[in-house]
Amino acid sequence: MKALLKNTDARRNKFNDQFQKSLKYYFNQNDITNRNNGESKLNNEGKDEILRRADNRVSSNYHQLLVDQEAGYVATIPPDIDVEDDKLNDIIRDTLGDNFNLRMNQLVVDASNAGVGWIHFWFDADNQFRYGIVPPDQVTPIYSSDLNRKLLAVRRTYSQLDPDTGKNYKIHEYWTDKDVTVFKSQLPDYADLAPLNDYFVTRDLTTDDVVGTGNYMAHQFSRVPFIPFSKNKYERPEINKYKGLIDVYDDVYNGFVNDIDDVQQVILILTNYGGTDLQQFMSDLKKFKAIKMDSTDIGDRSGVDKLNIDVPVEARNSLLDITKGDIFVHGQGIDPTKFEVNNATGTAIKMLYSHLELKASVTEAYFRDGLNDLVRAILRWLKAADADGRKINQTWTRTAIQNNLEQAQVVAQLAQYSSDEAIAKANPIVDDWQQELEDRQNDIVKRDGYDNPDALKDVNGGEPDDEET
Repeated sequence: MKALLKNTDARRNKFNDQFQKSLKYYFNQNDITNRNNGESKLNNEGKDEILRRADNRVSSNYHQLLVDQEAGYVATIPPDIDVEDDKLNDIIRDTLGDNFNLRMNQLVVDASNAGVGWIHFWFDADNQFRYGIVPPDQVTPIYSSDLNRKLLAVRRTYSQLDPDTGKNYKIHEYWTDKDVTVFKSQLPDYADLAPLNDYFVTRDLTTDDVVGTGNYMAHQFSRVPFIPFSKNKYERPEINKYKGLIDVYDDVYNGFVNDIDDVQQVILILTNYGGTDLQQFMSDLKKFKAIKMDSTDIGDRSGVDKLNIDVPVEARNSLLDITKGDIFVHGQGIDPTKFEVNNATGTAIKMLYSHLELKASVTEAYFRDGLNDLVRAILRWLKAADADGRKINQTWTRTAIQNNLEQAQVVAQLAQYSSDEAIAKANPIVDDWQQELEDRQNDIVKRDGYDNPDALKDVNGGEPDDEET
């Protein structure tokens, strides 16, 4: 275990450094705020210079905007899972839970910041299927070197407080397809690595009494119970696309603010001032609205001049606009300040979302594999027939602004040529198309009467059976 920890440390540390950089920008702690320990601050007296005293450091939160924009676009409505069995569909939906959409949203955020998000699943004491999101910086996967790239094992390392000593120590879980072993350490070289012997508790099934503890547990998953949700082919975080552009924007923006603060400081240049000190000068200026000057002759330059600092407003505004535009282009997002689509057509709205849709489509493609793995794990827990080969259909729904009036007009024009299911799916005011079909059937039956079999025939496309009659 010591050898494994040491051999994976370099890769783990490199991954975590990149993840922490992404998190800093996600929490609006850009590099411009490093001098302020990650806090945006205004400081108009930060430098010990005569003309350039302001040192304002305010970071722009474009990374968080781009990440949350995609997460909201892709995962606000959770994917609909269909295994072609209504009973299994209901159980899977219940097992995934009411907060499935929030977990999918968090996975998109984790994958955007780290390049990959992780889910861990287990069986609780009541043999119920449970799953949770593991922070990416805790997981170090070990893959096979062949083209299948099978997940062979997972090292999970995280900190925990020892209540007896008040010190933090590291817990190292090592998961394979058969078991898990747990160790603990405090020293960076793992010289004090030891089994965490009280991690697992063994109970007598008949009496529920504790019969032993240990650091080892065999499991029945027949696979490593961790599922990756990759962001892209190379599992690279989104911040790599535009970090430099955000830094440029912060530098120009804060330089602009510094210049404005410095310009507000009026600097007077006195030539041949006739007083003795500056306090007398300020007093005479305030009291008499005049000052005394010593002139040697008519041609001398005695007097008071004001030092001006020129601020290149137009050039900086242009650079800020160009940089911000590039941030959204490289980040494949939508600039909310450019969202001028009043009464825009559906085609115009689609064009506005084109870059975001391109990024979301790649994310969906990689997340489909992870979600299939999770559903198959649930099917194996349910002992469903053909759990590993059963077809799994996923329907992903985007959350985007649309022209409902235009969509409704299209639906109305095609209603007589389309099936009820197609119309229900395309209806812009319908959230659940299956419930809409059921409600329409009930409305028709109520309108035409329960004793009219033709009403049921029209809805179902055939003669009613005994139950429907």
